[in-house]
Amino acid sequence: MDKEKERPSLRAAALQMVSTPRVADNLATAERLLELAVDSGARLAVLPEYFAIISADAREKVRLRERFGAGPIQDWLARQAARLGLWIVGGTVPLEADVPDKVRNACLVHAPDGRCVARYDKIHLFGLRHGEEVYDEGETIEPGEAVVTVDIEGWSVGLSICYDLRFPELYRAMGLVDLIVLPAAFTWTTGRAHWEVLLRARAIENQCYVLAAAQGGRHEAGRRTWGDSLFVDPWGEVLASLPEGEGVVQGTLRRERLDEVRARLPAWQHRREGSFIRRVYA
Repeated sequence: MDKEKERPSLRAAALQMVSTPRVADNLATAERLLELAVDSGARLAVLPEYFAIISADAREKVRLRERFGAGPIQDWLARQAARLGLWIVGGTVPLEADVPDKVRNACLVHAPDGRCVARYDKIHLFGLRHGEEVYDEGETIEPGEAVVTVDIEGWSVGLSICYDLRFPELYRAMGLVDLIVLPAAFTWTTGRAHWEVLLRARAIENQCYVLAAAQGGRHEAGRRTWGDSLFVDPWGEVLASLPEGEGVVQGTLRRERLDEVRARLPAWQHRREGSFIRRVYA
């Protein structure tokens, strides 16, 4: 990206929701939160994972799946981006998979003119067995395979989704990005234990901003999500958060702050990729 096109700052927002089994209700809530974000000066907004639906029946999203480029949820995202003149990272949308009984859990980025300019399919699929709490996303989701970054007004943005957060190699594969976005629906159990420390770690080790948009509360479907949408700076400091419930977390990305952190501790220049020798002593 040409230096002349770089913006010294970018106002960004993470939308926190408590999605229901009703798509229309969820879209109405998301629209209201997007408008709040724009009214506060946001140029970029991130929706949470499963923003359009959280149902007790995991197969409901398979019944709602859309062909990439056409469908009511994608049309809604395009309309909102164009209407508000806003960059929207569209949480996740259930898109057609290569097999008929699964979906791709896809994060779509729409530009302020309504065009879809990037797509990332969730690579790492969540699984948990914790007493009566059991999750297996692999039953209904087909994993993606491509690492994706996108340029947003001169800022390099890496796309990831929820469980991806636990796999630092994904973020290293992005290269040096300015911002990592993470639509998520962390469970209350895993969020209480690991959410903030993982987000701060990704910011610190990649020397970039992190903006995480979460589901946060008790859902009609019976699920409880952790919430705590966060905006983290490249030094790992939490600049804004929302513990639980619907709302908007906002912050400003500043180029001078990125440059300051990377100059102070030039960890990316100190990496020695491919230079390791493994020794195992029995």
